[in-house]
Amino acid sequence: MLSFSSRQRYFLYGGATDMRKGFSGLSGLVRAHMGQELMSGDVFIFVNRRRDRIKLLMWDVTGFALYYKQLEQGTFELPLAAREGTAELSWPELVLVLEGIELKSIKRRKRYRHGA
Repeated sequence: MLSFSSRQRYFLYGGATDMRKGFSGLSGLVRAHMGQELMSGDVFIFVNRRRDRIKLLMWDVTGFALYYKQLEQGTFELPLAAREGTAELSWPELVLVLEGIELKSIKRRKRYRHGA
């Protein structure tokens, strides 16, 4: 079963991705450009040039799983850091991206963070 949580790490590929790519093509992008371990359980995020389609790739113990979302209207807003290259997103940031919430308008309140 495909599930995401705050315990996973999320890496956004900064370039535009051809959405015709499947498991092998996306895995190749991770190996060649992202420098991450494919079978770690981390989630790798890919967005097309128009930013109306997104794919999330992850290893789930027995094989790769792929989540694909296509918007009927609008675009996915990406964090500014992601436009410059590969970026790590937090679980809350990923949820905001998938839900179409404008990231610039988010105001974060101070919270306790273990180890910070």
